[in-house]
Amino acid sequence: MSFLMIFKVALRAIWRNKVRSALTALGIIVGIAAVIAVIAIGQGASTQMQNSISGMGHNLVMVFPGSLSSGGARLGAGMSTTLTAEDGERIASEISHYVLAVCPMINSQAQVMYMANNWATSVNGVGPDFTVVRKWDVGEGSFFTDADVKSGRRVVVIGQTVATNLFGSENPLGKTIRVRNMPFKVLGVMAKKGSNAMGQDQDDILIMPYTTVRRVLQNSIFNNVNMLMVSLHSLDDLKAAKAEIESLLRMRHRLGKNKADDFDVRDMTEVVDSVTSISRMMTILLGVVASISLVVGGIGIMNIMLVSVTERTKEIGLRMAIGARPVDILVQFLLESIVLSCVGGLIGVACGVGGALIVGNIQKWPILITESSIAISFTFSALVGIFFGFYPAWRASRLNPIDCLRYE
Repeated sequence: MSFLMIFKVALRAIWRNKVRSALTALGIIVGIAAVIAVIAIGQGASTQMQNSISGMGHNLVMVFPGSLSSGGARLGAGMSTTLTAEDGERIASEISHYVLAVCPMINSQAQVMYMANNWATSVNGVGPDFTVVRKWDVGEGSFFTDADVKSGRRVVVIGQTVATNLFGSENPLGKTIRVRNMPFKVLGVMAKKGSNAMGQDQDDILIMPYTTVRRVLQNSIFNNVNMLMVSLHSLDDLKAAKAEIESLLRMRHRLGKNKADDFDVRDMTEVVDSVTSISRMMTILLGVVASISLVVGGIGIMNIMLVSVTERTKEIGLRMAIGARPVDILVQFLLESIVLSCVGGLIGVACGVGGALIVGNIQKWPILITESSIAISFTFSALVGIFFGFYPAWRASRLNPIDCLRYE
């Protein structure tokens, strides 16, 4: 018999038992749909986390003040006041072959008022290179300049959330707001940033020169900062850049060989690696769980095909009696199994993609559906059909035609 004729016979046998065929393919449909949905949601979550972390800055290295000791007790990281904006200027000038930009930062909180509206928000005192280091553009207006920082001018750039709550639909550019009852001029509004990986609203922020925060809001005569954000040209230079930053700061702070660092240099690679590793492990784990349903579906195909062989024993005997070879019987039953699994795979892919998109829309979760995941899932469904369908097909091909004709 020709392959085309065998294929037609296989399709006819499947169509003759439509309900049973649909139920047989159901296990494959559920398995493939689960695999597609899990991979799409898992990869989407991993991409969102990585984007959120990379959105914190451009190849970012962060320098924090070190711990402070008092009476033999260490008071914890960040308590030292030895880190200054001048440290950042020296890093930018002397390690420029690695460093793209440096931005000092001072954090504070304040109540902001405009007309009858008021809003409590976080205040970031930064330098003019903040937009470069954080990869965060100004949406409207302009950012403050180096001259504004040196003179400690009362100017601010606000986030989208602050702009909405203070001004509503009114244009905030050029308006005067009051921060702790002191007037500040609004120079610009930052582009929308959204929430970070911790769920915090990054647009709920007030940005002003760090000198203004120190002198006006904190009424301090010192120039120490809470953090230096250092942006590198490339993460490939991370190890060498950190070593040079540490060496430069130790020299500037006059730390002897036996003295511990009074600063702490950190980078985001460990966070990125940890998040990526956890996300990959969760995706693999969920993928394995979802793949179990594929195995269950394959076992279902094997069971139904064995039942089909038993029910069609006399038909097999008649076909062998009129010239069908054992290989023809083997191919026919194997084709039935493959068709069931492939059709189930196609429906499962459609259900998986649709289900992932529905979950993403309801939960506002990013979904990443790749062609490779679809191709792998569909290929796996075909392999399930071949693997679990081979034994019933082989068993049918080994039947004795005389015994088959006598079968009742």
